[in-house]
Amino acid sequence: MPTRPLHAVFARSPLPHAVALCSVAMSLGAQAQGFIEDSHANLTLRNYYLDRDYQDDGAKSEAREWAQGFILKFQSGFTEGPLGFGLDATGLLGVKLDSSPDRSGTELLPVSPSSGRAADEYSRLGLTGKMKIDKTLLQAGDLNLALPSALSSPSRLLPQTFRGGYLTSSQIDGLTLHGGYVDRIAKRNSSDYEAMTVASPNGRFNGRATTSHMAFVGGDYALTPELTLKAHYLEVADLYEQGYLGALHRIPVGPGTLSTDLRAFFSDENGSADAGKVDNQHLSLQFAYGLGGHRWTLGHAHQGGDTATPYISGTELMGISEMTMSSDYLNARERMWQAIWDYDFAAAGVPGLTARLRYVRGDNIELAAFGVDDRKEREAQWEMGYVIQDGPLRGVGLRVRQSFYRNDFPAGAAFRDENQTRLMVTYNLPIW
Repeated sequence: MPTRPLHAVFARSPLPHAVALCSVAMSLGAQAQGFIEDSHANLTLRNYYLDRDYQDDGAKSEAREWAQGFILKFQSGFTEGPLGFGLDATGLLGVKLDSSPDRSGTELLPVSPSSGRAADEYSRLGLTGKMKIDKTLLQAGDLNLALPSALSSPSRLLPQTFRGGYLTSSQIDGLTLHGGYVDRIAKRNSSDYEAMTVASPNGRFNGRATTSHMAFVGGDYALTPELTLKAHYLEVADLYEQGYLGALHRIPVGPGTLSTDLRAFFSDENGSADAGKVDNQHLSLQFAYGLGGHRWTLGHAHQGGDTATPYISGTELMGISEMTMSSDYLNARERMWQAIWDYDFAAAGVPGLTARLRYVRGDNIELAAFGVDDRKEREAQWEMGYVIQDGPLRGVGLRVRQSFYRNDFPAGAAFRDENQTRLMVTYNLPIW
């Protein structure tokens, strides 16, 4: 996508501006106890390499880029009194380390649609005002959402955020209420806010249709220490609406713990239905058993109705297929199975080292835009991560993820046969 010159967004980068904002906040805090006393700031460094090696006969044989991200966050405390006020600021900067027009498009960096060339750098500054009364918090401005139907994507160089207002309340013990209204999205590889659209891989919906806003309400209730129930509703004006019901139950079984995770999404078109027909019931059930450092997971998801599951482009849906690398497994009528093994090596005396093996398979897929059905896809994935525990590099995190994805989709489909590799080095530096 085309990007404005950096001077049109910030003078050079958002980092000096965020620092200046923190200085202003400190001067304000001198007049308001708690604003600064409870504040903190940190800088996260994220070095990210992503390589898609396509295994089909498509026009592009690979997408491979390397970039460095800087995430500077300031979070204030609240002014004293029954009604407290605060201010948060996030400065984001992404810098290209390696890319070229013939292999751009990993979504680590913005790309010009005319030349295919990735931007040398991109940046933005997010400001969030906040107001707190007892256990009720109102935020306005740049928002990071973690809703079942709208998860701010953390899976690239810089985080994806929304613009709007968000109210959370935990006045009743065990119950957290959510409500909000957002009108723009800042995607993970963009400097600007833009109108929201529905994700449309494989031509599922009209991905060009935009919405004026998204509104949501919901609640999470810990009925018992072992059982949490969730109910949420989201409306994306003139595109679609989506209800969500979920239940998470944990109980000791033998020497370990058994978790049962039930999630259900119910989606229909909304208003003028500019994205086209929406008719989907997404049901999933997942069991996980944890013992020592091991965790074994088995899950199944079933798509009912005539269309795929809708979600906002640039975000992620919190289904059980979340955090897969090469597909979303949300196609119309798809039946998805997955098996996961996680291991924390702290149980074996190596703290900071973790591993995962994952296999995902989907079948009975209908791709209406291509006039085909009964298609299949599968993905084998492994990853390892390590956070250095001692020495001068203490706190540096290293992670490698790799997947091998195959399907029998027709040529031109969004998800292509590929071998994908991601390498990440992260470091979080507390400033105060």
